[in-house]
Amino acid sequence: MIRRLPLAGSLAMAALLAACAQPQVAGQAPARARLYANDLAGGAKTCTVPQPATVSAGQQVDTVMTVDNDGGWCGITVTQAGPKPFLYGTVVGRPQNGRVHIHSVGDNTRVDYIPNAAFGGTDNFTVKLVPGDATMRVAVTVSYTAPPAPPTPPAPPPRPSRPQPRRR
Repeated sequence: MIRRLPLAGSLAMAALLAACAQPQVAGQAPARARLYANDLAGGAKTCTVPQPATVSAGQQVDTVMTVDNDGGWCGITVTQAGPKPFLYGTVVGRPQNGRVHIHSVGDNTRVDYIPNAAFGGTDNFTVKLVPGDATMRVAVTVSYTAPPAPPTPPAPPPRPSRPQPRRR
């Protein structure tokens, strides 16, 4: 059986729901973009960077990064006024011993460095972020500890010798 609310009941329900709604304030900053767990997956266990690196148009920023080479990335979050991510970034000075990946994560831009396998030492790279032509130079220190050598397999047991058959 379907029940219908009288008009007064419908108006009262609408008034109650309107009272619970969040008021919209003019000039209020928009909600921040979402950050997903996938944006954080695969990071190096040890990654030391200044957070966040704030750059403005035409500015050059020098920063440092320390990472353990365990196969993961190390990322520097770069912010600009807004908050909003940069539209794109270009690598203007390539690293000699790794790769650089520039992408948006939430309302920021993240510059990831992935060292080459089994590399330990120093590296550096430079990125240019647009709009505004901000430049960031990064000096990277990568630590690498070679895994221990696998144990040598045990020697096979000696094969029992068979007696030679006698000839008649």
